[in-house]
Amino acid sequence: MQKILIVGATSAIAEAAARRWAARGAALFLVGRRAAALDAMAADLRVRGAANVGTRVMDATDLGAHAAALQEAVAALGGLDVALIAHGTLPDQKACEASVELTLREIDSNGLSVIALATRLANLLEAQGHGTLAVIGSVAGDRGRQSNYVYGAAKGMVARFLEGLRNRLAKQGVRVLTIKPGFVDTPMTAALPKGALWAQPADVARGIVAAVDRNKDVVYLPGFWRAIMLVVRHIPESVFKRLSL
Repeated sequence: MQKILIVGATSAIAEAAARRWAARGAALFLVGRRAAALDAMAADLRVRGAANVGTRVMDATDLGAHAAALQEAVAALGGLDVALIAHGTLPDQKACEASVELTLREIDSNGLSVIALATRLANLLEAQGHGTLAVIGSVAGDRGRQSNYVYGAAKGMVARFLEGLRNRLAKQGVRVLTIKPGFVDTPMTAALPKGALWAQPADVARGIVAAVDRNKDVVYLPGFWRAIMLVVRHIPESVFKRLSL
């Protein structure tokens, strides 16, 4: 029986992943900001086959709350096999350009709070000598683009941090998985126009669960984003800076 912690559990992708794990009989501990949503999700997962489901209300940007939440999760689960960090926001790029305060708030939400949690979880998994730390990032972190560079900067920072953790923990029996979705049709992106490159949360969740099972290091979801971002990363800066991306 897998023992799984999910932070940002009520996000569409995280909930879809939790349903897949529940169907396998996993024990789950859900952390999120909204008590009612957590309770409803927990009830649903129990019906779907979860061995047991615990919950805790926490704002992930409240760094002082992390230690107690993780301690409660590990105690409730009786250990930890997989930790999925899935919280975040999608900032208004133009609003961030006009506000230093908003920019820093978004960097905190999508970057610093993730790194703070990853640090505590890495130390916990290292101490027990096994486990997987999985973090949802974004293809936006692969290269800065004028349309979303505040979000991309935070996700890029997280990706570099996870590279370092992976290098540090590889010999300790701990896996570190960086998840890089492209466009996903979720409530967070409801206002954006959709196109052929958009994926559904259930499809991305399927890829996340498979990547954890296969001990992957980095996964692009859907997989075609790996090729797209390879091209984007290799466009010369002299050309890239003139593009409207």
